[in-house]
Amino acid sequence: MDTHKKLVLGIFGFGVVGEGLYKVLQQTPSLNATIKKVCIKNSDKKRNAPAELFTVNKQILLDDNEINIIVELIDDADAAYEIVKTAFVNGKSVVSANKKMIAEHLPELLELSQKTGKSFLYEAACCASIPVIRNLEEYYDNDLLHSINAVVNGSTNYILTKMFEEKLSFKDALIQAQQLGFAESNPVLDIEGYDALNKWTFLLTHSYGILPKKDEIVFTGIQNITSHDALQADKKDCVIKLVASAKKLKNGKVAAFVLPQFVKKDDQLAFVKNEYNGVVIESSFADKQFFYGKGAGSFPTASAVLSDISALRYDYKYEYKKLFYNQQLNVLTNDFYIRTYVAFTDWEHVRKDDFESIEEWHSNDQSNYLVGVIHFEKLQESKWWKKNGVSLILTAEPVIESLDVAKLKKRSLELAGFAGNYTVG
Repeated sequence: MDTHKKLVLGIFGFGVVGEGLYKVLQQTPSLNATIKKVCIKNSDKKRNAPAELFTVNKQILLDDNEINIIVELIDDADAAYEIVKTAFVNGKSVVSANKKMIAEHLPELLELSQKTGKSFLYEAACCASIPVIRNLEEYYDNDLLHSINAVVNGSTNYILTKMFEEKLSFKDALIQAQQLGFAESNPVLDIEGYDALNKWTFLLTHSYGILPKKDEIVFTGIQNITSHDALQADKKDCVIKLVASAKKLKNGKVAAFVLPQFVKKDDQLAFVKNEYNGVVIESSFADKQFFYGKGAGSFPTASAVLSDISALRYDYKYEYKKLFYNQQLNVLTNDFYIRTYVAFTDWEHVRKDDFESIEEWHSNDQSNYLVGVIHFEKLQESKWWKKNGVSLILTAEPVIESLDVAKLKKRSLELAGFAGNYTVG
């Protein structure tokens, strides 16, 4: 490691993370990193740093030959992509926290990084303070990764925690999350699962060597989850989490999705509360390993950015071994079954014929729900489960590869004459 290598930074964005990084760098003089210029959008806004540090002209940073690292920390994914592309072409390494940009452009960015020989690091783009990408790259560098399950969005996790522990309604929990700054004034990207989806696309790359497009991954958020769903989870000794999941099946293919899930109360992810994130990785010989930490915030995210900057002292690069060197590339599959709980207001909103088996159903004036097994392809093909306030939540251990038992259950229910509004014991 060249601990004396001078790191000259050009930073784009001086919001929560950018200012956090500025403060953190002041407390780590041994890193030998200096900020030469910070590009901002609004020059009139007062900031806690010398005025001469700032500019609104991005070319001042991108064309400065002394700046050897561009740190991209802005919200606009399209603008960020143009900045990063230019940085590579101009011979600069890049550190980014922009999950939407990475999710939408990773193949092109990898090509640019390889072509220019410059590093592209983005630990801060997922789980903030948790070093999950570096661990997937370095420690799980093999074909023995069974599964990875993660809570990667702090806003939704905060809301669900409050619904369970303080019995708040979804609306009240969301308002509280917004007041505390955990959720945006327009929370759609978090609440409906888009943020978690963005993160999951590139975590799949580091986990299994897959470069998925976002429309290849089935996802939803917590927008339709109610206090009654939380009550049903509690009865089953579970809590509800928005879980990003990937599992290698026996045929070698990978099942992956981002969906709400009943999580057993003794499961590691059940202990991930409020704005925290958590990742459970299971492999053949190490069994389960649990990573836990703050998934957002100024200093937690800045710490991940700082770690990437520090790694550039020795020109660290993600090697993408599973993507580039694995001759039997893993691929996503939708050929499996899941066991799911579905709550609804009207039976007409549920496509009962999509289910391989319906194992439980309940209907009265207060609630309607069923528990059944459905082929995953049906979730991709039809979106009825995202409409009309339908709440779809996976059960604990939802992925099923064999269906013999479920077929028998379907047959027994057909004989029982399942047709609509029934209450089963």
